[in-house]
Amino acid sequence: MRAFLAAEIDEELKDKIAEVQKQLKEADAPVKFVEPHNLHFTFKFFGEIDDEKSEEIVSAVEAKVQSYSPFEISINGVGLFPNPRYIRVVWLGVEDAGPFSRLQMAMDEDFQKMGFKKERSYVPHLTMGRVRGAKNKDALLSKIDELKDIEIGKMKIEKLLLKESVLKRDGPVYTTVNEFVL
Repeated sequence: MRAFLAAEIDEELKDKIAEVQKQLKEADAPVKFVEPHNLHFTFKFFGEIDDEKSEEIVSAVEAKVQSYSPFEISINGVGLFPNPRYIRVVWLGVEDAGPFSRLQMAMDEDFQKMGFKKERSYVPHLTMGRVRGAKNKDALLSKIDELKDIEIGKMKIEKLLLKESVLKRDGPVYTTVNEFVL
């Protein structure tokens, strides 16, 4: 299965995120926006894994989350990856991401031991859209700059989810395979 480890977004914040996406659409740039029901924070993308690797991941995450308590994050600020000259992803950031980053880095060490690639410089973020070309790039950059300080709200991360991702013509379908309570 194609899998990733994630934290879902509180329902009450999805409308605010959809409003930001609507404002970004005004740039008329070729951006494929993430559907509200698919919004999440990715802790680790594993790619294609078999049942044995899935069991290893589950064991590692179960062991790791026992050392962590739920924590609050504040979602704010629109940004982009990798840089303004070549935009691939438009995202929302996390203010005071210490607990988020510490948990991700601790798990990433375990995932490296399983043969997964180390995250180079993990930046906690919520992907809102993937850019498919350079059309109207300046208008998109202007909108991103306009929204760079926007505040979406606070939420508590209380659990992580191992998700299966099935790619379909009209977008990915995510199914929760396992749940890990902090």
